[in-house]
Amino acid sequence: MSRDFAKKGRAPARRTSSNNAPTPPWLWFAAGLVLGAFAASLYFIKNPVTAPAPKEEPKPKVVDNKTPKPRFDFYKLLQESETIVPASETINEEKPAQEQTTEYILQVGSFPRSEDADKLRAQLILLNLDANIEKVEIRKGEIWHRVVVGPFKTQNQLTSARSQLVKNEYNALVLKRAKTK
Repeated sequence: MSRDFAKKGRAPARRTSSNNAPTPPWLWFAAGLVLGAFAASLYFIKNPVTAPAPKEEPKPKVVDNKTPKPRFDFYKLLQESETIVPASETINEEKPAQEQTTEYILQVGSFPRSEDADKLRAQLILLNLDANIEKVEIRKGEIWHRVVVGPFKTQNQLTSARSQLVKNEYNALVLKRAKTK
């Protein structure tokens, strides 16, 4: 049997390549970023950015400060009234009580506000220590409140009070001063 190929329509052409497929937009975006970065780097290589030189400002003239320097009388006051006792010094127990002219105390704290000093005094009283508050004027009108424990008659009393303070995490200074009546 013979065929008539003239009446038959043409077969559709096969697509063998993806030449007609559209390019995805993200690929265009990535290519643009790469080309832009390359162009910017070439520009900055040819035209480097230089920082402007810092301007030298004229130095201000030194003006004598007419304000007086602060005077620290605190150190002189402490030297006159009290001395810190080294830990190795012992209280002289050979003299009778009437002849001793110095006394030893423990200073646990010093506060500008009386409320703070009173709180510490109450804590020390709860530890069964004889605590007192002394007002001291350091400069004109500046009053500090010292929390002290003592005075002590013997070295053993001083040592036991100091060890009790250390055991309860209080720092104390041993002070030697003229006996007060």
